[in-house]
Amino acid sequence: MGNIPKSMKALVAYGKDDYRFEAEYPTPQCGPDDIIIKTEGCGVCAGDLKCRHGAAMFWGDDMQPSWVKTPFIPGHEFLGHIVEVGENVSGYQIGERITADQIVPCGECRFCKSGRYWMCQPHATFGFQKENNGGMAEYVRYPKTAVISRVPEDMPLHKALLIEPYACSKHAVDRAQIRNEDVVVIAGAGTLGLGMVTYARMQNPSQLIVLDMADHRLEKAKEFGADLVMNPGRENVVEKVLELTDGYGCDIYIEATGHPSSVPQGLNMVRKLGRFVEFSVFGEPATVDWSIIGDRKELDVLGSHLSPYCYPFVIKNIYSGKLKTEGVLSRTFPIEEWEKAFEYASGKYGDFKVAITF
Repeated sequence: MGNIPKSMKALVAYGKDDYRFEAEYPTPQCGPDDIIIKTEGCGVCAGDLKCRHGAAMFWGDDMQPSWVKTPFIPGHEFLGHIVEVGENVSGYQIGERITADQIVPCGECRFCKSGRYWMCQPHATFGFQKENNGGMAEYVRYPKTAVISRVPEDMPLHKALLIEPYACSKHAVDRAQIRNEDVVVIAGAGTLGLGMVTYARMQNPSQLIVLDMADHRLEKAKEFGADLVMNPGRENVVEKVLELTDGYGCDIYIEATGHPSSVPQGLNMVRKLGRFVEFSVFGEPATVDWSIIGDRKELDVLGSHLSPYCYPFVIKNIYSGKLKTEGVLSRTFPIEEWEKAFEYASGKYGDFKVAITF
């Protein structure tokens, strides 16, 4: 392995609520088709928090099998510099700064073969299974099928760490197919919601409305291009949006809060023949009257998963400043202080995004 140490600092998940900092975890080995990077930093995602606290979508329950494979190193919003390349790897050099999509496609299934790699059937991803350890470690292995993108050397780390979340935001907004005449509502102005706001602004909708329960988030949404912001904790946002649209409702509603109450709110707010995009990962089931979707409004309900083909655009436009990033990554922690990083990532102290840096 040349000058790469045999062990590294890493956060390792051994089970629900059993996450441990290890000062000497084995460094990943570079196979003939692999790339090893030295990690610069790794964002802490809401998914990482939900996984740590044992959410069924990760650990399984009566309805679904376990998806995680322990012991694994969490983290999927990471980047770094290449320190080793396998003998079969061409096109990448030691020293280059790279990142990758969260999904590690198999390349063999029906979805991969038709170019829809983000829905790969085996669905390996960084940061949840021991075969594809994530970025909360000093070194990470990118296998042969990783979807790699180069990152400009002079892009500051606080911006580069937003590539993965903003790419997910872009895909959700692309699913919404915004046109210039549309009244668009984005519910939720966390990191992902803000990524949606700054990208949706580039689509030039006739009105961009953002909802959130936290005023500091609404202020940031305004700064990032929202025409109007509203707090559902203080006003009847469904009534307000109907008033603004002559009683019809908004054309598009993008759900990015992670709270089940946002779903009926959106279904009641969107116009007949409107479009509802579901982005969030929920901690509990969301219950709605499905007859609104069918019999009452004939809605298009669209899901959004990961960030296919979005990285090049996002990297270019974060770099140019067209996608706003100011103040989104507010705090970083060394890996030894991972518990504090997870605590601040919950948003309870007013942070949008926090990261672990090396």
